[in-house]
Amino acid sequence: QVQLVESGGGLVQAGGSLRLSCAASGSIFTINGMGWYRQAPGKQRESVARIASVGSTNYADSVKGRFTISRDNAKNTVYLQMNGLKPEDTAVYYCNANIWTSSTLKGDYWGKGTLVTVSS
Repeated sequence: QVQLVESGGGLVQAGGSLRLSCAASGSIFTINGMGWYRQAPGKQRESVARIASVGSTNYADSVKGRFTISRDNAKNTVYLQMNGLKPEDTAVYYCNANIWTSSTLKGDYWGKGTLVTVSS
């Protein structure tokens, strides 16, 4: 079994910063890509940022220049540093990881989400 546990969400004023963390644990052989998604009320889940195992990154246009994704492979952890937060960033943020649980088995795993609320 694999678990992804997010932390770091909360309430912040517009212009403020938050840092989200997501730690993967369990039967992990190796981790490929990791990423963050978000879902605002009444909207579909969308990709925010992704990072490959070698460190290459990509971002949604709406967060470029404000958010930074990083990972610590030794800790099986991915981070999302969010600066310059806007009310439209308010959403539940979900961690995602593509994980090999053995040399032959791979799966896509999700955390339960952490709420980020940005007040104006």
